[in-house]
Amino acid sequence: MAQLGGQVALVTGGGQGVGQGIALALAAQGASVMLSGRTAEKLAATAALIRERGGAVDVIVGDVMNADARQGMIDATLSIFGGIDILVNNAQIVPLGRLMDVTADAFRIGFESGPVATLHLMQLAQPHMAQRGGGVIINLVSSAMVRWDMSGYGAYAAVKQAIASLTRAGAAEWGGDNIRVLAIAPHAESPALKWWINANPAEAEAFRKTIPLGRIGRLEQDIGDAVASLCSPAMGYLTGAIIPLDGGQARF
Repeated sequence: MAQLGGQVALVTGGGQGVGQGIALALAAQGASVMLSGRTAEKLAATAALIRERGGAVDVIVGDVMNADARQGMIDATLSIFGGIDILVNNAQIVPLGRLMDVTADAFRIGFESGPVATLHLMQLAQPHMAQRGGGVIINLVSSAMVRWDMSGYGAYAAVKQAIASLTRAGAAEWGGDNIRVLAIAPHAESPALKWWINANPAEAEAFRKTIPLGRIGRLEQDIGDAVASLCSPAMGYLTGAIIPLDGGQARF
């Protein structure tokens, strides 16, 4: 039985990586999926995979840093599928590097694409979820927030900590509308992580050894399937939590 039959999901950054894995898993469990992202070709490729499996999907090209584009994502989801039950705030640009190397522009972009976009999409989706009797919002954070050595990750972690705070607030304020708000902190075989592994093989091997399960998460089977389960009725009493999908590495 499909866990999410009749549900409608909007997944930002759905053209590749974690967003694609989540979109594929949600569709496999019966959800109709609206994909958003900046690159039409990547969105089309993900949509083709979903359609090949018999899933319902559509796409909208847009940048989460643009307020009008964010409104357009919600409007398109409502127009094509008639509602919204699941929102996945995946698309983000994060500032990387040591504090003296992170530029003001990079830090600003991190916040505009991260917590600013996340909050706005949460606000836009909330009334429609409440009208349908509830919903689930999944925000993306990171184990960088709890690193014992924050060197090189301070700006990145600051962006993600803001999203974690929004997650807790959304869960507290919207629980009465049966809207659950969760955050996931994944390690996954995304294009960005694969690039980092190839560029830093020794550090990457040391990193892998710190993961109790001994491997990086698969996009659909490990990350996507977990998100689909979190959105299912069986998880209906879970909200306000950070779920570490990282093979047991981080301690939240």
